Amino acid sequence: MKMTFRWYGSKSDPIPLKYVKQIPGMTGLMGLLDKPAGVDWPEDEFKALVDEVHAAGLELEVIESVNVHEDIKMGLPSRDEYIENYISTIKMLARNGVKVIIYNFMPVFDWLRTDLARVIPEDGSNSLYFDEKDLGEMGPLEIVRKTAEDSKGFTLPGWEPERLALLETTLKQYEGMTGDDLRVHYKYFLDAVIPVCEEVGVRMACHPDDPAWPIFGLPRIAHTTEQFDKIVKLHDSPANTVCLCTGSLGSNPDNDVVAAIRHFGELDRIGAMHVRNVKFLGHHHFREASHLSRTGDLDMYAIMKAIHDTCPDTYVRPDHGRMIWDEVGRPGYGLYDRALGAAYLNGLWEAIERA
Repeated sequence: MKMTFRWYGSKSDPIPLKYVKQIPGMTGLMGLLDKPAGVDWPEDEFKALVDEVHAAGLELEVIESVNVHEDIKMGLPSRDEYIENYISTIKMLARNGVKVIIYNFMPVFDWLRTDLARVIPEDGSNSLYFDEKDLGEMGPLEIVRKTAEDSKGFTLPGWEPERLALLETTLKQYEGMTGDDLRVHYKYFLDAVIPVCEEVGVRMACHPDDPAWPIFGLPRIAHTTEQFDKIVKLHDSPANTVCLCTGSLGSNPDNDVVAAIRHFGELDRIGAMHVRNVKFLGHHHFREASHLSRTGDLDMYAIMKAIHDTCPDTYVRPDHGRMIWDEVGRPGYGLYDRALGAAYLNGLWEAIERA
């Protein structure tokens, strides 16, 4: 296992790399460039990021949020231009040492919460929170406005202003599209990019829908084990893998997260892992918890044991943390609770290895 940390770059992340390096067992980052979907990432900017990370004594072998343009998801004629840009970015990332690219194929919203800082009564910390009942009262435009207001001035992945400015138009374009339609468009994308990944030694890792069910009537095709089985078969290749996010998949208690890890781990189809815990509060109603098993409803020991048994060499990062100790930062991506999460996961790993 390689323990990693999501980092947004020195221009937009208040957490310095020297702090990340001081987290015990931390080997590298799951990094990103803040670029709109569909653009060809500039190599000089990415090379500068790589050099900065290496200078801090960390690796940069996993990149997140190489976002897929909506025109690709909708199957529009313009998709070929955006796919060519994506292919160019894959080749550039491979030249600079990247082994895994994490992305998603969610229409419009990369993830959704109804509160970015819900106070946890037991300890006074706050965390990301979702209650589907709130969506009916707010609707998509209002939830976008609320998310922007609650983000504390930080940009949030999947909520880039240039994408959301066209929200009403984009939602209308998806009207009538089925999950099968979206899978057809997905296969077109994978058939174009996976052969390139095989050539350059990069694995694509699809992130689950977050939360793990349809929202606003949009087609969503990546929130169950059965749906991910279909995805890996759309283009059967070791380069077509899953980024198995325990919190996203686990937001629906009908999903057996441990079984999913073992299933895709045994198939060698896990490219990376996001590991976090959730607390169920009702139907389509949850909040994010600390990584400690008993504070949520996921068995973190069983999760780490499944990783150890089936995909022990994968990349792992502690995912969304609470805001604790009066930290002010990007919701879900503060330093303190994610550092505690990494230490806890490393402790479980050491115990499993010794056992």
